[in-house]
Amino acid sequence: MTLKSMKPLTRAPLLHVSVQESLRAYIDDNGLAPGTLLPAEGELATQLGVSRNSLREGIKALESLGVLETRRGVGIFVKAFSFEPLLDNLAYGLGGALRQIEEVLEIRRTLEVGLISKTIDVIGEGDIAELRATVNRMRAHAERGETFAEDDQLFHRLLFRCQDNETLVRLIDVFWLAFYKASDFVNLENTDPMATWRDHAAIVDAIEARDLEEARRRLDRHYEGIARVIANNKTSSNVGGTHEKTV
Repeated sequence: MTLKSMKPLTRAPLLHVSVQESLRAYIDDNGLAPGTLLPAEGELATQLGVSRNSLREGIKALESLGVLETRRGVGIFVKAFSFEPLLDNLAYGLGGALRQIEEVLEIRRTLEVGLISKTIDVIGEGDIAELRATVNRMRAHAERGETFAEDDQLFHRLLFRCQDNETLVRLIDVFWLAFYKASDFVNLENTDPMATWRDHAAIVDAIEARDLEEARRRLDRHYEGIARVIANNKTSSNVGGTHEKTV
């Protein structure tokens, strides 16, 4: 197959961005499929009219976006599309941008309450047992006055794992992490871990009973509880804290 050559760059500003754009165009113009080996670095740099260092900066940026993959000693390959790089970076981007924690909370609430119906339809006994075990660990921590952020995150992931939608599960994680990070900006701390445990236990009870309306009501009530925690803890300060959130 005869490949079209890349045109030399004519823009000097933001050279690494121009390199990225040219590499993307090269892939698109030639219809290169995932797994295709690109020309060697030296040839690419010559076609673009840039130094190898500038080329490598552009390649590294495209690697972080999941467009390219460098295999040491082999070469640079076109990578299959994946949501992974986007989702990996989204939580951190949202956590820094959405300092109004209520915005992150509303996204979580809408996502979970809106999609719980399919969980009710398809969840199996094994997933319910894992949810119950997670809730039991929460109770043990709460009774000792401890927080349980890891189990809280796991709980919300387990609610939707049964839907076999990896992107959804990652989004649940993304918005949990974004909320967790945004919490630092308002010094959010849950002062009643027993109430948090009871909220989660009630959600599992409703799911086990296959009661959709009750599951939605309990999830809504859970988020109302988080909103109250925010109202009680929110300050005008943007200084982050180091405590754990279990919400």
